[in-house]
Amino acid sequence: MANVYFTSKISPDVLVKLYDLFGKKLSGNVAVKLHSGEDGNKNYLRPEFVKNIIEHVNGTVVECNTAYPGERDTTEKHRHLMDKHLWTKYFNVDIMDAEGPDFKLDIPDGIQIKENYVGKNLINYDSMLVLSHFKGHAMGGFGGALKQLSIGCASSYGKKYIHGAGNPNGDYMATAQKPFITSMGDAATSVVRHFNGNIVYINSMVNISVDCDCDSHAKAPCMQDIGILISDDPVAIDKACLDIIYNSKDPGRDELIERIESRLGPIIIDVAFKLKAGNKDYNLINVDEMI
Repeated sequence: MANVYFTSKISPDVLVKLYDLFGKKLSGNVAVKLHSGEDGNKNYLRPEFVKNIIEHVNGTVVECNTAYPGERDTTEKHRHLMDKHLWTKYFNVDIMDAEGPDFKLDIPDGIQIKENYVGKNLINYDSMLVLSHFKGHAMGGFGGALKQLSIGCASSYGKKYIHGAGNPNGDYMATAQKPFITSMGDAATSVVRHFNGNIVYINSMVNISVDCDCDSHAKAPCMQDIGILISDDPVAIDKACLDIIYNSKDPGRDELIERIESRLGPIIIDVAFKLKAGNKDYNLINVDEMI
């Protein structure tokens, strides 16, 4: 069973304390995968919130361009938004697919797709810290660690490939839900395998909206802030977050659960588990007294 540490305390310092308490030290050139936030979004994790932990691991903030139109679909616009959102003020930033060709990760046992296209600069990193803002998502149902690994690490072309369930051409956004979510699970597994265990995942259950940080007009949070989780297992940490939502007494949970289930979101956990990217069984350890 995987260990997932949880604290209800929420602050920049808590992220560092939780990482140190978990005890898995990332080494070498550390990529920090996070969501830079679409222009106009008000819910994404701010640079000031994650500054201490990124400095603590001496990490480089990494992102990839989007497939959909917006302020992050070209490198020029994405860099401008990174400046506007102050990421470049505090950190070294690497838009990993700024220059091609993409780096292809093979998934011979993939259920829907057999290859995944990520930003080529992914090969420059020895380990990765995945800082996820756990929330809903208009297409994926929810966004957590597994979505960061899949859509998040995929190049602009790779995002089209995942959305199209292996067919990046035409109206790839119109793909049926199950093949799309399955493709995300396949893609996430390929990144897990690439880093061979050298990843730590932190999910922040704050500003919990039914919409993703990629939505410039995302709905306001529907639930109260819950806390922060850490694990070295992406399946376990996302499953733990879902279980917390389902067991919550917060009246806003119903809206979020409807979003998750209507988009078949939990399939990503089932696929990643089947491909041995992680374990659905976990020990949830409350560390409030140690933080």
